[in-house]
Amino acid sequence: MTVVAYSLAVVLNLFILFIGVRFLLQPYPAAAGYGVPATQDRAYLEIKGLRDATFGIVGLVLLASAGAYAGAWFMLAVAIAPLGDTVIVLRHGGSKAVAFGVHFATAVVVLVSAGLLFAV
Repeated sequence: MTVVAYSLAVVLNLFILFIGVRFLLQPYPAAAGYGVPATQDRAYLEIKGLRDATFGIVGLVLLASAGAYAGAWFMLAVAIAPLGDTVIVLRHGGSKAVAFGVHFATAVVVLVSAGLLFAV
């Protein structure tokens, strides 16, 4: 169980770090993948990239330095981001498939990860 809990948390944190870097380096394709395409406002897309990359780094640092309990609380707290992303995509005319299949599903997996880390 410990290996699964840590592995899932590490993969999720690496994934959000990757998404953040993609928003920094390729903001417009990343926005399309997010579910709300953009053709301007690159600064706001880069802000999202920096936020996501920071979440990934902080999550990895917490897991490595403070352990499962701190990592669990972090994952529980950051689940707010994909839940909010679900609402943002829906409010701005994005696809329901992306809103629920990507963002809401991510929130569920992050919450499962938090639960597994709490159980360690």
